[in-house]
Amino acid sequence: QVQLVESGGGLVHPGGSLRLSCAASGSIFSIVDMGWYRQAPGKQRELVATITDSGITNYADSVKGRFAISRDNAKNTVSLQMNSLKAEDTAVYYCNAHVRPGWGLRVSVYWGQGTQVTVSS
Repeated sequence: QVQLVESGGGLVHPGGSLRLSCAASGSIFSIVDMGWYRQAPGKQRELVATITDSGITNYADSVKGRFAISRDNAKNTVSLQMNSLKAEDTAVYYCNAHVRPGWGLRVSVYWGQGTQVTVSS
């Protein structure tokens, strides 16, 4: 099994910054992709940003230029630096990881428990 533990959420004023972190632990041989998703009240979960094991990133149009995703492959962690936050960024943010538990074994997808980000004045 694999556990993903997020940290760094909270309340911030519009225009402010937050940094989310996620650490993966457990039966991990390698992590292919890692990412962040978010879900606002009454809305579906949506992609925020993803990063491959080689560092290729992908962002939702709504966060391009404001958010930056990074990962540390040695520590099995992924982070999301969020700048110029807006009220519409308010949501529960979930960490996601595509984990291969052993050589030649298939990849499984895991989710963190979520961390609340609230942007309000």
